[in-house]
Amino acid sequence: GPERRGNAGCALPAAVDIQPACLGLYCGRTVLSVNGSVETYGDCGVCPRGQRTDDNKICRECMGSPDRYDWLYLGFMAMLPLVLHWFFIEWYSGKKSSSALLQHVTALFECSIAAIVTLLVSDPVGSLRIRSCKVKKLSDWYTMLYNPSPDYITTVHCTHEAVYPLYTIVFIYYAFCLVLMMLLRPLLVKKIACGLGKSDRFKSIYAALYFFPVLTVLQAVGGGLLYYAFPYIILVLSLVTLAVYMSASEVESFKDLLVRKKRLVVLFSHWLLHAYGIISISKLDKLEQDLPLLALVPAPALFYLLTAKYTEPSRILSEGGNGH
Repeated sequence: GPERRGNAGCALPAAVDIQPACLGLYCGRTVLSVNGSVETYGDCGVCPRGQRTDDNKICRECMGSPDRYDWLYLGFMAMLPLVLHWFFIEWYSGKKSSSALLQHVTALFECSIAAIVTLLVSDPVGSLRIRSCKVKKLSDWYTMLYNPSPDYITTVHCTHEAVYPLYTIVFIYYAFCLVLMMLLRPLLVKKIACGLGKSDRFKSIYAALYFFPVLTVLQAVGGGLLYYAFPYIILVLSLVTLAVYMSASEVESFKDLLVRKKRLVVLFSHWLLHAYGIISISKLDKLEQDLPLLALVPAPALFYLLTAKYTEPSRILSEGGNGH
């Protein structure tokens, strides 16, 4: 039942020694009542949502706010569906660029509204701020793996969101994205995409119905790993996709880039992603050191354009043939 402790300030360590130990990395005692400086605690168990254990195994409210890196992580998770939307809209729209542009704008609108609504329904409700717990280590994301078995038979279940709300807020956002897409996009596509065949019209929407479950599983299983690795994932993917796009579009010089506006848009989009990755790694803690790193953003594209003519397959083959 409930157990009483002395003064919460100075008598706490002595009181902890008297009580049976609270086992497990994430098990804690909830505060039942507070009378002046005296707190009454419940049994050792799972902390309620929005709380996590302190150093004395007491469940405390998460009263902090996300730091810059946390916001960058949430931004990355919010960008994933948008980038995938844009990719599949482009993939299935073919040369109907006018209908594709409107779909791109609609996808951006859906994801932006979903993000704002997600922040508004998160605690504190009605505000764009969110209340959160600090991420201390990787295990904070996987509390279900640290449920203790004191007698090796019964397991004490202490699974809770120690990184509140960074884990669940992503699922809420994806749910809103999906609902808004299903409400807005079919009507839009039916009206504007008359140039496409009937079967091709809704392919970008069908693609989203596949990738949203994939993203949900990715967050459920790899949320903690993504939290630590996302800056490097952004850098690698932006480099690889830019090289693939330039190669597929047969861009070999600055002139080839300027021929079509779309190529410039894709290039600047990759540069923005690249800058986002650099900012996420450096966290911009020391501005005078970190800001000059952003000058490296155009470097991969410039390197590609300067060396593309030397790596042209037909040229290599012809030179190889001449050598023989």
